[in-house]
Formats: sequence, structure tokens, C-alpha cells
Amino acid sequence: MKQQAAEIKRLSDRLDALNRKEKEIITKGLDTDLSEIDAEKVTLQAEIERLRQEKSQVLSAKAQKIQKMPFSRPITKAEQADMGALKKKVKGLEVVHPMTALGREMGLKEVTGYARGKF
Repeated sequence: MKQQAAEIKRLSDRLDALNRKEKEIITKGLDTDLSEIDAEKVTLQAEIERLRQEKSQVLSAKAQKIQKMPFSRPITKAEQADMGALKKKVKGLEVVHPMTALGREMGLKEVTGYARGKF
């Protein structure tokens, strides 16, 4: 997943550079390189979109797996402070924070724990 994010960033940076280059060419009145730049921009945008779709599918699969767990509840501040003890007590505990990509996708409003049994 980190590789996908890095690749998306690299391609986005390249797309931004092409946009800046295109503006320079237009202001100077040169139209020779414009068609090449437009073609490259289209391929970069398509690749960025493909990578984003792939990344969201990976997140969706993980979100579905976590939501299938039979028990979930919000994690209290005291439990958050001693997360190590909580994870030792509850085997297989998955904690999802609402500010992570996974938490935003799942629509969480608070830190939530998912487990196979009650905790």
C-alpha cells in the first residue's frame, strides 16, 4: 500500500510539472510540444486513477474483513492509554482509528475495536 501511495505521488508530481511546462509553452507561443504533453498527461491521469482504484479495493477488502467480526465497540480513553494491555487481554483485537484511511472508509466517528468475542 505504501508503494502505491509513493507511485501515486510520483505520478502526480510529474503531472504537475507537465502542467507548468504546458503553461510556459502557451505563454511563449510554441505549439510544437503541446500534443506530446497532452498525450502524456492523459496517460498519467489514467495511471493515477488506476492506482487509486487498486488502493481503494485493498482498503475495501480489509474493511469488509474487519466489519464481519462479530463484536465491536468504541474504545475508551483509559483503554486507549494502555492499548498494549488491552491487546494482550483480547486476542485478535483490531483497533481502527477514524482519522486513518480505513476509518474514514468505514465511516467511524470514534476509535473502535473489533474482535471475535466480547471485550
